[in-house]
Amino acid sequence: MDYDRLTEVMRRLALEAGARIMEIYDNRDLEVRAKGDDSPVTLADEVADELISEGLRAAFPDVPLVTEEQAATHDQQGDTFLIVDPLDGTKEFVQRRGDFTVNIAYVETGLPVRGVVYAPARGRLFYTTPTGLAVEEGGALDPAASGDRTELAVAAPDNAALRVVASKSHRDAETDAYIAKYAVADMKSAGSSLKFCLVATGEADLYPRLGRTMEWDTAAGHAVLAGAGGRVVRFDDHTPLIYGKPGFANPFFIAYAPGVTLAGS
Repeated sequence: MDYDRLTEVMRRLALEAGARIMEIYDNRDLEVRAKGDDSPVTLADEVADELISEGLRAAFPDVPLVTEEQAATHDQQGDTFLIVDPLDGTKEFVQRRGDFTVNIAYVETGLPVRGVVYAPARGRLFYTTPTGLAVEEGGALDPAASGDRTELAVAAPDNAALRVVASKSHRDAETDAYIAKYAVADMKSAGSSLKFCLVATGEADLYPRLGRTMEWDTAAGHAVLAGAGGRVVRFDDHTPLIYGKPGFANPFFIAYAPGVTLAGS
């Protein structure tokens, strides 16, 4: 893989898709329909998916593509592929809460090694560089030219005063019970893959997810967090979270900054 080309294409497509999403978010009724699995989908999901998938297939025709909105792509097998969630956090989008993202990632031999997470309503863009480092780009966010970039690094956590981030829309009693095993000094709620990015920036130390997710929900944020020195492990045995699983479904997992002493599952 040409990582320079990959970085340029993923960044550009995420920004272009985000612009299309915001046109719909700002100017249209957010009509919601139910997919076959009863999850919500909107016009913005479909428009962003078309833009991103066409761009990736044109740039990397020999790399398999998995995307949430194209069920036919969910039947393939392999451990190296591009994976897309064109609008992660559809519930946040529909409720106009802003915590939704565009997620694009490249998985190589089962691990997300490059990715981009763009939160257009927040104006926050996170991605991995060609060398695999994680950055946040500020400024005007021009698809044609990169702006000022800040290299990301996870914080050195204090286990006596941890900062935890959890799902805004999918919080449950099981998650709360797990968080209660830690000495928590600060608790944040966030939607979509922004939770990974908050650990990557050092704004949080720990993100546990005890609920259903798919690989397209997590791969891009996982790549950004890994590029900042963070880790993502299975909840049950604390082994690395691997991608390319049958059906692209994830087990429960924990994303964290090294130095956090993980509680027993």
